[in-house]
Amino acid sequence: MSRLVPGPRIAPLAAYRFAVDPYGFFAACRRRYGDPFAFDLGGKRLVVTGQPELARIIFTMDPDATRSFGTENLAPVLGRHSLIVVSGERHRRDRKLLTPPFHGARMRSYGAIIREATRRHAAAWRVGEPFVMQDTTQAISLEVIVRAVFGVTDPDRIAEMGAALVGVIDALHPVLLFSRHAQRDLGPLTPWRRFAAAQARASALTRSQIAARRAGPADDILSLMLAVRDEDGRALADDELVDELHTLLFAGHETTAIALAWAFAWLLRAPTVFARLRAELIALGPDPDYEAVAALPYLDAVCHEILRLWPILPMAPRTLVRPLQLGPYELPPGTGIAVGTALLHQDPTLYPDPHVFRPERFLGRKVSPFEFTPFGGGHRRCIGAAFALYEMKQALAVLVPEYDLRLVDITPPRPVRRNLSLGPAGGVRVVRAS
Repeated sequence: MSRLVPGPRIAPLAAYRFAVDPYGFFAACRRRYGDPFAFDLGGKRLVVTGQPELARIIFTMDPDATRSFGTENLAPVLGRHSLIVVSGERHRRDRKLLTPPFHGARMRSYGAIIREATRRHAAAWRVGEPFVMQDTTQAISLEVIVRAVFGVTDPDRIAEMGAALVGVIDALHPVLLFSRHAQRDLGPLTPWRRFAAAQARASALTRSQIAARRAGPADDILSLMLAVRDEDGRALADDELVDELHTLLFAGHETTAIALAWAFAWLLRAPTVFARLRAELIALGPDPDYEAVAALPYLDAVCHEILRLWPILPMAPRTLVRPLQLGPYELPPGTGIAVGTALLHQDPTLYPDPHVFRPERFLGRKVSPFEFTPFGGGHRRCIGAAFALYEMKQALAVLVPEYDLRLVDITPPRPVRRNLSLGPAGGVRVVRAS
């Protein structure tokens, strides 16, 4: 039974250590208890593994054998219609409807928006004046979402909607994700009151944009979402669209921004890697074809290595609906199971010298989806994975060749909890040298 899987016994302490430093907590648990190990999180027993063969079992399971993990905590935050929250037939239907806008030529048509947003926000950098890279990358990512996903083009409207959406993220205190008890309005200074108010403002603007796109579709992801129909001819309702759009905000805005901030934390500490990447990008010319950028082998390897070193989401969890034999353990229904991305990516048998920034490890290697899991895996793999990687590449194609940057602090940053995601402490302070 799952209770036989070894792990920490003091549940509140384990949950706290996971919330503060999941990378260190997972590594310590594996050293002490082996793999898999288990701990209590949000009132549920969660079994975690970093073994590729066990990850294969989890990611190739029948979709009906699992459901979302932590639904009780996540639904009030992301919405009960969120793709992250729903399970079963509903999840299959919604995933089928929502996946097409994020792949193929449709997705790649947003390359111009990504580069324009990157140049606009980087133009604010002044020579000799330190700035926080993550502030810039968040501004870039937010503009991309507001323009490419929501279809907003008016500058004032972009600023208004951007402020409302980032207000939701800023108001999302981590305690709201890990404790259902914190999701109560106990007064004006409580986290839930602040979050609910920010969420209401963003929802009102989102519904206004949905109405505008119903009246006049455009070339944006929202218009595509409005046009999709399931096998019964049913479209997504406004409540569903609001929840899915806000999920895209949480899943796509801050995660990409963090990945780009980490890119400069590593690249500016590795001059040889930076020089090789810059030379590869410059060889394409001053305004390279979007597809040519996306196909660059060293840029691809750099992005993979960035996502490997400090994965923004430390694990990919779900809950068992049916019993599962996981290694030597028979796990009953109701048990949480998770592939520990942070464990896989730091495994020296998979990645020699795992704490070294070495993009070359991905050159000429087809990585297994059970060894490299920055976007999760199986039927719950992030539908925006290709879009996120594409956005990283197009932004780096602007910033690496065109700007001479230096780190303000040479001490390697450590990841810190933001909400569901983790990012570099301090946001990576840099200065434009010329």
